[in-house]
Amino acid sequence: MLEGETRLGLGTYTLTDADGVETIKAAIEHGYRHIDTARLYGNEAEVGEAIAAADVDRDDLFVATKVAHFEEPEKTTEYVERAIDESFEKLGLDRIDLLYHHWPRGQDDIETVLPVLADRVNDGRVDNLGVSNYTVDDLELADELIDRPIDALQVEMHPLLQQDDLRAFLAGTDTDLVAYSPLAQGEVFDVDVISDIAAKHSVSEPVVSLAWLLSKEGVTAIPRTSSVDHLRDNFGALEVELDAEDVDRIDAIERTHRCEDPDWMTW
Repeated sequence: MLEGETRLGLGTYTLTDADGVETIKAAIEHGYRHIDTARLYGNEAEVGEAIAAADVDRDDLFVATKVAHFEEPEKTTEYVERAIDESFEKLGLDRIDLLYHHWPRGQDDIETVLPVLADRVNDGRVDNLGVSNYTVDDLELADELIDRPIDALQVEMHPLLQQDDLRAFLAGTDTDLVAYSPLAQGEVFDVDVISDIAAKHSVSEPVVSLAWLLSKEGVTAIPRTSSVDHLRDNFGALEVELDAEDVDRIDAIERTHRCEDPDWMTW
């Protein structure tokens, strides 16, 4: 299980340049403590700048980033090592709380990348090991490859993509699930059940979606927004307690919508 993180974090995809720094800084100062970025996002430097500028102690933050392997034609362990070092440099940190393998391009990719990341955790500068968009088969391979557990699996999850099979597989393990696109990129506004529950609690549909995710054991949500008002609204999910009927109604939603295709860059 992840140590030292809060279950509602900030996704930072597309949060770049000065505006991105200000948004991330505002989120930290509003109370967000889990900050999620990636080498692929091109904003690790902005995340590091926001962390340095915010009036919050570094030890109170949980910083996650991701390393992909498909960014270079020659897929080598040396590239992975260099990419990790560059992430430390851009973030300006001497410790990363959670390091993910981002977007595996097949099991050969996993066999190359994951042991390198596991070594970094064993060396002590990285606290937790994560994987992104791994299938059950991929997780089983990971168990064969390395001698430590996976601390976090990051996948798309929201009321329209409930990840029942993955959650069942992870039940009873020490692997947390981190939900990206937890608002289904705005699709939650168009679900009558969610709107009804939002009206019942006098909150927004995004807050209901996030509160539903937080009702699931071992699930962390990382919504992304560039709006400070939305940052504040989303954070209110920590104060909303859905009752059993609310959760059951959302669990029963049959509509299925995937915002991201995990195979979109497979080659």
